[in-house]
Amino acid sequence: MELTAKQIAEHISGTIEGNPEAKARTVARIESGKPGSLCFLANPKYEHYLYTCKADIIIINRSFQLKEPVKPTLIRVDDSYQAIASLLDLFNTMKADRRSGRSWRAKISWRAKLGRKTYVGAGAVIEKGSIIGDGTQIYPQAYIGRNVRIGKDCVIYPGVKIYRGCVIGNNCVIHANTVIGSDGFGFAPTADGTYKKIPQTGNVMIEDDVEIGANTVIDRSTMGSTIIRKGAKLDNLIQIAHNVEIGENTVMAAQAGVAGSAKIGKHCQIGGQVGIAGHLGIADGTRIAAQSGIISTIKEENTAVMGSPAFNHSDYIRAYAIFRKLHKSK
Repeated sequence: MELTAKQIAEHISGTIEGNPEAKARTVARIESGKPGSLCFLANPKYEHYLYTCKADIIIINRSFQLKEPVKPTLIRVDDSYQAIASLLDLFNTMKADRRSGRSWRAKISWRAKLGRKTYVGAGAVIEKGSIIGDGTQIYPQAYIGRNVRIGKDCVIYPGVKIYRGCVIGNNCVIHANTVIGSDGFGFAPTADGTYKKIPQTGNVMIEDDVEIGANTVIDRSTMGSTIIRKGAKLDNLIQIAHNVEIGENTVMAAQAGVAGSAKIGKHCQIGGQVGIAGHLGIADGTRIAAQSGIISTIKEENTAVMGSPAFNHSDYIRAYAIFRKLHKSK
């Protein structure tokens, strides 16, 4: 696979400075660019690599001012970071190992329905009543329970378990060993000090264009649905409890945990190891720093919080400057 600078510029609406026929076969970091590769510069800290990089093509922002001549062909864009994300998606699509057919070692119920150009790998199980959309890839040893619905062009990687009745939208990616639809953690205390399990009768509903990392668990709801809205991105090793709702285009880093019935808004950014208590609301556009603990509802949109318990990021920084010096005041 090889793309010219002209083809790349057309794909990302860029302006070429240099040879439009320069070619790239792969994408590399700017500090390790070699002939035949495409690099990008988004962070000014890496500017010095621009002048020594041996890549054939480099993507930079239109506003960037060169301090020295460069040998590679430049493609100027409004946002180089977004441009490289688009190109990586293009390269990945062109290289994608799209398969079709069914392994003879897969177990597929005769009462399941599979769309056109689907793939089911060895050891995968698809139970009765499930519907798999066109072009979806189900890798080896995945388990699809009864009456599950999976949309078009999804990728279900090895070892994924999707329990009964769950719904997955179109163009979703679920990475290895993730569990969708396990029971929520619901137990009622009894008079004798033991706990009675509360039946979890709902499901998990994942909308279109969602990606979920490896070893993440999303619990089914007690009633109704646990919902992951369109475009959300969840990292590895995340716990989403029953009846939680994650808003559109919200991103969540690894080892975060969300307790039952919390509602997280749209376009939120949640750092690694964040803990969110149950039955809370998180406003649209909220940014939560890593390792923060959220114990109360956040009502104001587009704010940043930090700490445990978390509060306004700017206030936290000012407070931290004081309390880190308290031991010196004695």
